[in-house]
Amino acid sequence: MASGSLRLPLPGTRGGTASARARRRRRLRTLAFLSPWLAGFGLFFVYPLAATVYFSFTRYNLFTLEYVGLDNYTYLLHDRDAWTAMRNTLWLVAVLVPLRVLFGLGVAQLLTRIKRGAGVLRSILYLPYLVPPVSATVAFVFLLNPGTGPFQTVAARLGIPLPDFFNDAAWAKPGLTLLGLWAVGDVMIIMLAALLNVPASLYEAAAIDGAGAWARFRHITLPTVSPVLAFSAVTGVIETLQYFTQPMVAGKVASGRADLPGVQYSPGYPDGSTLTFPQWLYDQGFRQFNMGYACVLALVMFATAMAFTVFLLRRFRAFAGEEAQ
Repeated sequence: MASGSLRLPLPGTRGGTASARARRRRRLRTLAFLSPWLAGFGLFFVYPLAATVYFSFTRYNLFTLEYVGLDNYTYLLHDRDAWTAMRNTLWLVAVLVPLRVLFGLGVAQLLTRIKRGAGVLRSILYLPYLVPPVSATVAFVFLLNPGTGPFQTVAARLGIPLPDFFNDAAWAKPGLTLLGLWAVGDVMIIMLAALLNVPASLYEAAAIDGAGAWARFRHITLPTVSPVLAFSAVTGVIETLQYFTQPMVAGKVASGRADLPGVQYSPGYPDGSTLTFPQWLYDQGFRQFNMGYACVLALVMFATAMAFTVFLLRRFRAFAGEEAQ
């Protein structure tokens, strides 16, 4: 080796020991800064998840605890109400989430083209999202009521037959979808922010090259806002898998039991069409006190959310990669 060249300290030498100590101090310092987050993660995620897995193998009613092995999982395979709730929830995920993302993107795209009154229109479109879910659902059910709803009255005068939303099992979930599209302000706002951040120079260069409106949207807008699309899709799936308040309130109001104190209401009116997976989980855990079986339902919902999240992130990454090439 030539004289004056850099010599690295060998392991076990004084220089190597000092370097190892410095790395160890950096790790300990990093762990010290991360310790609040690690403590919260362990206390509020790892421990509840581990406890849920443990209780799923037991028959637990808050007073007695009995190990039953895989009985709760076996019972899930024969629970018709659980499968009905899962089908309804997956229907909402497959229909409501894409429509909310597309509708929010379309409204945001429209707002970027409006020159006057865009701020006022933006506020008007965002306001429905701020309405409390219970109040919004009650108002929506009354508006679409076939006897007293103004929409039905106007449609009847125009000779346009409208379905009996929230009282017809075939139209209850589409009615909930309309409610979700009405309160699309949250998706619209983040889509609008993403669209406003797309560089105008890209559109100008594409227009000079002869690209039409669809080509510019396909090859410039969508790849640029794809992270926001992924975020909206993933959070939409997670929120829809936890869809509880709106279908519960809609079923209660439509069935006429919302203002009857002391009357026990079984979710799902009409004919189980509004029964969602979180509702069945709540019914089993906090009404029937089958906590062990409720833990199985919670694990199924968690696994479903993780599967959807991984699938969507991979699809959006593949889409972004194709566009980058």
